[in-house]
Amino acid sequence: MSSYGQARARYASDTTATVSPARLVTMLYDRVVGDLVAAEEAMRAQDFAAVGTRIGRAQEILLELHATLDLAIWPEGEPLSRLYLWMVGELMQARLRLQPERVADCRQLLEPLRDAWHQAATGRPADDPGATPGAVPPPLTPTVTATITSVAPVGAA
Repeated sequence: MSSYGQARARYASDTTATVSPARLVTMLYDRVVGDLVAAEEAMRAQDFAAVGTRIGRAQEILLELHATLDLAIWPEGEPLSRLYLWMVGELMQARLRLQPERVADCRQLLEPLRDAWHQAATGRPADDPGATPGAVPPPLTPTVTATITSVAPVGAA
């Protein structure tokens, strides 16, 4: 690895080690949404290497988000846990069947969650450049809540 590559990896490592947990979650959501946008575009352009890279990274992030949910502290998080796992499977199927609309469906489910986390972490919407930390998160919208609770458990038909 070049010295630039090492410096960049060190910066990324230091950044993730020093940010608040809420900021880290927003960074993960930003990355997974960005990866899904890029995967969908790559799929439409038949850039299969990029599809594999982007969907693989999105799946890793979803599994990390799933693994960090502490259902002992927040039992109401079970539907969100199932949603993360469902999306991992959905992205696998999208990749195997070359169906960009399935990637778009996952992205559309994640965007309101990402926006809610941004608002929770900063007190302002994700697209507000003047956002500052410290506010209480708003409740999820009825659409997001209904989506989370309606996802079938992994392995269900």
